[in-house]
Amino acid sequence: MACVTDESWVALPKMLSERLSLREEEAEEDEPGFFGSESAAYRLEKVFPVYALGIEKPESDPVVVADSSGDPIWDAVREEAKLEAEKEPILSSFLYASILAHDCLEQALGFVLANRLQNPTLLATQLMDIFTNVIMHDRDIQRSVRLDVQAFKERDPACLSYCSALLYLKGYHALQVYRVAHSLWSQGRKVLALALQSRVSEVFGVDIHPASKIGEGVLLDHGTGVVIGETAVIGNRVSLMQGVTLGGTGKEIGDRHPKIGEGALIGASATILGNIKIGRGAMIAACSLVLKDIPPHSMVAGIPAKVIGYVDEKDPSLTMKHDATKEFFENVAVKFRDARRADFRKK
Repeated sequence: MACVTDESWVALPKMLSERLSLREEEAEEDEPGFFGSESAAYRLEKVFPVYALGIEKPESDPVVVADSSGDPIWDAVREEAKLEAEKEPILSSFLYASILAHDCLEQALGFVLANRLQNPTLLATQLMDIFTNVIMHDRDIQRSVRLDVQAFKERDPACLSYCSALLYLKGYHALQVYRVAHSLWSQGRKVLALALQSRVSEVFGVDIHPASKIGEGVLLDHGTGVVIGETAVIGNRVSLMQGVTLGGTGKEIGDRHPKIGEGALIGASATILGNIKIGRGAMIAACSLVLKDIPPHSMVAGIPAKVIGYVDEKDPSLTMKHDATKEFFENVAVKFRDARRADFRKK
């Protein structure tokens, strides 16, 4: 759905109402149908949903609106959007339509996701209905939406604000669409869940199977190239860099994907294959190939990955420190040299 200016946002319902009134006058008075005795606003909602028109919903709407009072995340998002609109007036209409026109974070998120994923056959209005209906009725998703955006703001130095994460970061977008798709999958609406997975893969380059299980406070930094398989499990507060693969090892069926413990940090382009466990607080170095269980709070690297040390932090995903000290690598090098010498002497 295209963004509209503040003036057209207000004028659009009036214009459509006038057109509908002309249509109604032409219809026969005793003819039952769509243009009967309903109010103009309610008739408009049937054709153009309220989020596209900027008019209030009827009181009979069954959707449970999340309580935005006492919501510091939503308050911060709105304040940031107002400041950004002042700094960049050319974005004021976009910021109004995406954030300021909505009553709560859930509605704004649904609008943003719908506009990112729409195509000629899957309309933004349809997508927003899907997103808002699921998110508004799922308290767990509402909590995860906020903890995830906090994770992006606190762990990604390139994330300028909560507002920018909500509007621009595709890793965050892909993760929230997964949460909706997972809910649909759990309800037995698997075809729709897979359709959303397909669109996310096309638009964002992120492939998360809706049957996988992902905790809260998760960071998909950059997001590009991330693949998460059907039976994968990711704990709370995990950080995954771009290009990470949580995959299977063949054509076997059943439980066949990795289980990532809480607070783990998975480096860029790391590949983790099979039904193996990555311990809590472990750190996987970039480009590693992991094929075996990894102990908690251990640091692994290589192809195949081996334990090269241990992590002091409880949750390395929160500190996002991918490097180690000079002394650490000197110690690793000395151990490697001594091991090679010992093997040579045995021979």
